[in-house]
Amino acid sequence: MSYASLPTAPTTTGLATAGRRVATALVRLSLMEAKLFLREPLGAFFSIAFPALLVLMLGSAMPGFTEPVAELGGLRPIDTYLPVVLALAIGTVAMVTLLPTLVTSRERGILRRLSATPVTPIALLCAQMVVNVAALIAGVALALGTAWLAFDVVWPANVAGLLLAFVLGSTAMVSVGLFVAAISPSTSASVGIGSLVYYPMLFAAGVWTPGPAMPDAVRRIADYTPLGAASQAMQDAWAGQWPSLLHVMVMLAFTGGFAALAARFFRWE
Repeated sequence: MSYASLPTAPTTTGLATAGRRVATALVRLSLMEAKLFLREPLGAFFSIAFPALLVLMLGSAMPGFTEPVAELGGLRPIDTYLPVVLALAIGTVAMVTLLPTLVTSRERGILRRLSATPVTPIALLCAQMVVNVAALIAGVALALGTAWLAFDVVWPANVAGLLLAFVLGSTAMVSVGLFVAAISPSTSASVGIGSLVYYPMLFAAGVWTPGPAMPDAVRRIADYTPLGAASQAMQDAWAGQWPSLLHVMVMLAFTGGFAALAARFFRWE
């Protein structure tokens, strides 16, 4: 046997070409998923319009929400509550819109038709992640712009830290949503499981009980949940700090762990 017949190691050029093909396929799949996403009015509403509308409702309807409070150092409640609003938007998109939409697509046979194409489960889940996180980023930009224009809310002191915390929190919760979608046998089951996850996550994020008002033990537990870590990290960034290493590691752990589980248990039909 000649040396010419032996298999050769992949070249750098070959790896680069393969990488470009994977990236191109992911972009195309993401664009397709984005079109499907925009055709679902409920999902687009909660991802893009809901945070801004919630800001308007809180600022206009809640008594004293736009009045300075001595306990807050002269700030208004709306100036400090926006990170919690953003956490609420993340949880709602992941567990209320993404989850049943993906399971319904499986029940309608849409995913089964995709299985006949070269699309892999990992590629589909990555595209879902890209589309939903991008929609959430658009939603948070609209919410912050609305808060600034309507109520003159001061912008966060650490915009880069806020964006980092928001993206990590979004990917963590979307990963959880994808995992629940992967193991849910039906749409009704996904709604039930999603509710069991959704409401405790909102409590951990401080939607009903602000973090400082929580008992110490509850606050420590909330720090180890993806939405609780995201909410606290965004509050830190709003105050000019960087997200703590603990919160960053929690969000990364939930992203990697639940994304891997979602890919492992994903079913086309």
